[in-house]
Amino acid sequence: MSLILKITPLILILISSCVQHPFDLEAEKQKLLQISHEWSESVATGDLETILSYWADDAIMISPYEPILRGKDEIRKMIEESFDVPGFSISWEPVSVAISKSGDMGYLIEENRISWLDEKETEVVMRNNVVTIWRKDSDGNWKNVVDMMSPKSTFE
Repeated sequence: MSLILKITPLILILISSCVQHPFDLEAEKQKLLQISHEWSESVATGDLETILSYWADDAIMISPYEPILRGKDEIRKMIEESFDVPGFSISWEPVSVAISKSGDMGYLIEENRISWLDEKETEVVMRNNVVTIWRKDSDGNWKNVVDMMSPKSTFE
């Protein structure tokens, strides 16, 4: 058997492993936008496990006036503390979405609104510009890996 016939299967395997599998870019964008909407709506339920399920285990959260949070344990603690604040609420809307050429990473530009009651029971509102970076996990599910907020305006 010639050398060419012996190595041809190996060459075919190598070539096929390098080929990117096509994906529908617009469908992935819509999927990520939908996930963002669902995540925002889930916060209103107060279901901690559902809220946490959108973050990857190694997620990083960067919020104004707060230390960087690393991993779900630190994020969990922040969420629990937030829900203990009188009148706390948060919601957001995506503004734009982008997906990588490989289809396994994406990001959203979003705007959020966070509110709570101060000691006089007056509502305080903070608005932020937000960048969320998403990665597909081994099951093909989008998970948030970086969540970064920047104040959009002063407190209302």
